[in-house]
Formats: sequence, structure tokens, C-alpha cells
Amino acid sequence: MAYPKIDKTFTSRSLSPAVRIGLIAFAAAFVLAIVDLRLATVPLTLFVLLCAMAPFFPKAGIFFPVVGRGRTGTPVVALTFDDGPDPATTPRLLDLLARYRVPATFFVTGRRATRYPHLIRLILAHGHAVGNHTFNHDCFRIFWQPARLAREIDATQTALSRLGVVPLVFRPPVGIVTPAMGSLLAERGLTLVHFSCRASDWGNRRVDGMANRILGKVRADDIVLLHDIAGADPVEVETWLGEVRTIVEGLRRKRLAVVPLARLIGHPATRSQPV
Repeated sequence: MAYPKIDKTFTSRSLSPAVRIGLIAFAAAFVLAIVDLRLATVPLTLFVLLCAMAPFFPKAGIFFPVVGRGRTGTPVVALTFDDGPDPATTPRLLDLLARYRVPATFFVTGRRATRYPHLIRLILAHGHAVGNHTFNHDCFRIFWQPARLAREIDATQTALSRLGVVPLVFRPPVGIVTPAMGSLLAERGLTLVHFSCRASDWGNRRVDGMANRILGKVRADDIVLLHDIAGADPVEVETWLGEVRTIVEGLRRKRLAVVPLARLIGHPATRSQPV
């Protein structure tokens, strides 16, 4: 299948925007130091502040290119589900998606994929894509320890390849990026896919009104973030499922077709792996 190309090329030898901005900052500091040494601290301080804030604004692509939304120019969106699989939610979600003939991409953790391999096989059997969401969903240490992040990514790739699929897309926990992530992903042939529309559901801990929050702001070419995991209260699974159903039906009313993520990002999200 042909996909509309999105130029998000990155290699470990590319100069990222952060590096280019840093070179400009140092050059400006050198020039200002000739006038007044105190002025030299201004561009350097601004550069440090930029680097400190950049991880929380990944779609700006300061450290490396990040796919945040599609560029098809057509009334389509992609649904993505993070943090699963979960026996309390995944089978019922798959039934719902099948009923409406809606494709999705599941960004799964390696730990849960290892614990529930039958759910990964079920996701694949339904024709959905699977992405890498790290092994343990460690929201803190992996961001500042590149070696640990590499192990998390590799362990998940290995776990999923044993189940017959190799992800070509990656999403970091809570969506935060760091400079080291770019080269690690490039070396592994992974594209970082963020999102452009979210329900702010806090990992399905806040499911009431989720559909209204999505449908009130969703637009063409959005990558929608949802979660495939039971929240703190198992009773809320019914509410969550109803909200997902409302989202799917609402997208149809808004004449936004749900298409595979691959169509939005310009290349396949997964490839098959013989087992």
C-alpha cells in the first residue's frame, strides 16, 4: 500500500535544531562578550532554558523530528491506545472496534505483552498495529538514563517479535522526549509518534466526559490518544467503553474517517516477524 510521505528523516549524524540553536547561542555569546562579558550570559541562559523546557514540548522537534499529527489534508484521524494490553479492557475494546470496523494502533508495554501474549495475538488477529511503549512504562528514570531507555526499547522489541510483530513506531511514557531518544530510535528504525488530541483521562482514571473532551476539539489529521487499561476503579470499565463508543460514533457524525496510523505518518507502523 502506498502512503503519503511525511519527511521526518533523522540520523545519528544529523544536526538537530537544538544543536543549531546552541551553536548560534555560543556565537552570539562570543560576540556579546567583546562588548560586555556580562551580556554573554544572556543567549547561553536562554539556550539552557530552552533545553530544559523542550522535553515537555516534544512536537516542537527541538531535539529530533517527532510526528505529532498527519499531513494528508483529508478528513481522517487515527486512534491510538496506550499502556495495554489489559484483560479487563482489551477484548471488549477489540469487539467494539470490530463492530464499527475501526482500525487502531496499540502502544503496548513489554511487561504487559509478556504477561498477556494472547492479547497481543488477538490485537494482531483483528488487524490492528502494535507500537513500542517501553517495557516498564518508567516515567522518570529512563528519561535521564539513555542506557536504561535503550534496554527498555530493546526488551519490548524482543518481546513483541517473539509474538510475530516488530513495531516501527515508538511512544515514550507520558510523551516526554530527551536528546538521547532521537539517536536511539534512529539506530533501531523506530519513528517517535506523539499525539495531537487527547482526552486528559490520566490513564483512564478520569473517564467521565472523555468523549466530549475529544469530540469538542478533534480535527482532520489528528492522532488521538486514548488508553487501553482499567482505571483505579474496575467498575469504570463500562463507562470507559461507552465513552469510546461515543467517540467512534461522534467521529462519524463529524465526517472524520478513522484510518490506520500508517496513513497519517507516511509509512507502516509495524512489520510481521516469523515466529
